[in-house]
Amino acid sequence: MAKRKFDFDLIVLGSGAGGSAAANIAAKSGLNVAIVENDLFGGESPNYSDIPRAAISKVKKAFFEAKKAEKMGLRSANLTYNFPIISAWKKNVIERTGAHDNQKFFESMGIKTFRGEARFLTPNEISINQKHYSAKNFLIATGSKISIPDIKNIENVRYYTPKTIFNIARPPKSIFIVGGGAEAVEIAQILAIFGTKVYISEVSARLLPKEDEEVGITLENILVEENHVYVLPQTRVVAVQKDGLMKRVIFQRGGTEKFVRVDEILVVGERIPNTDIGLENAHIDFSKDGIAVNEFSQTSMKHIFAVGGVVNPQAQTAEILLESRTVAHNILHSRSKIEVKFPLSPRTISTWPEIATVGLTEDDCLRRDLKYKAAIAPLNLIAKSNVENFSSGFAKIICDRKGKVIGGSIVSPDATNLVSQISLAIRNEMTAHDLAEIPQPFLSWSEIIRVAAHKIK
Repeated sequence: MAKRKFDFDLIVLGSGAGGSAAANIAAKSGLNVAIVENDLFGGESPNYSDIPRAAISKVKKAFFEAKKAEKMGLRSANLTYNFPIISAWKKNVIERTGAHDNQKFFESMGIKTFRGEARFLTPNEISINQKHYSAKNFLIATGSKISIPDIKNIENVRYYTPKTIFNIARPPKSIFIVGGGAEAVEIAQILAIFGTKVYISEVSARLLPKEDEEVGITLENILVEENHVYVLPQTRVVAVQKDGLMKRVIFQRGGTEKFVRVDEILVVGERIPNTDIGLENAHIDFSKDGIAVNEFSQTSMKHIFAVGGVVNPQAQTAEILLESRTVAHNILHSRSKIEVKFPLSPRTISTWPEIATVGLTEDDCLRRDLKYKAAIAPLNLIAKSNVENFSSGFAKIICDRKGKVIGGSIVSPDATNLVSQISLAIRNEMTAHDLAEIPQPFLSWSEIIRVAAHKIK
């Protein structure tokens, strides 16, 4: 029987972190590769989320710290900013990544590029812009998107999402943010520091409900006391209306219905996988939570792989890149496939102070009925807190009953770097005593890890 001839060895759906690494590796190895993108090439991270938000956060932090430094002798009380220049800075940072709408880069690698919507017709065939293409293998890396909550009249009122909010010409005078997760609090703090009156609502009892309680409470206190954000926990937005040049947001809280008038609305619902690509035509198993995959990132059709937000909408960029590289190996070496193993990738939130979590949280331990020990050390226990005049944060270490480190959370300046110490402790099965014995530089934020670990008995 003649072997079937395909148009490509591999077609990748999505050019972000999940698709780009695998496409590049496969092309360098001599495969005939195509990649399909229905938005900007490079995906969300460089174009809409990680990179642009980090660029603006850099300015936010500098502005906030300079204003706070007045008590140290700097004449900064009347410090202002130029938002068009901030936007130009953001654009410059995005372009310097080389990943911004990088269609030409893929083409320079010998990868055939398509801009448009891809949809499966059969397990080996897709349609793009009404043309059909076949492949021996597929990688689905279509990512996730923000879901829009069931809010009456939302379709008739202009609102922003995390993808569009920083297209604004200038920060609005006031904004209502629906949702209190990681993306929402990052944006809330940026806008508040730049002078916007910010309301942020969350249906749960606290902000950041997926993190340990101390994390959400600490950040809420900072947002309220330092950034003057109006935090509304246990609040459900039920309707929005146009109100002249403004918008009226109607919400239920404490058993009563209330409203506020704001200039703009930002909706940050739960992330959901982008699965509307004809998966049923390819006989791929999926649910509202994402595509089901095995330990090799294979779907129910073994020649079709899936990674990233379309599998797990909460996946972090570092994890997605690892998945993509592993898929490339498994396609190139089908007889010696390797499992996708995450090296304890931390979850990070780019607020000020930064937030980083790795391993198990206390809530995870309770859900799994694990016996554990936990200790928290507030930042004011170390000398760095005094000289920096900053004490709103902590380090938390979680251990099993034998004292082996299994998780941790840090709310602190430089937390995204500090958390690597806890990651290494977990990976190397170190005890809290071992972690406490690691020498830390005097007058460094890392001393808080030693203090927290030392409190585990």
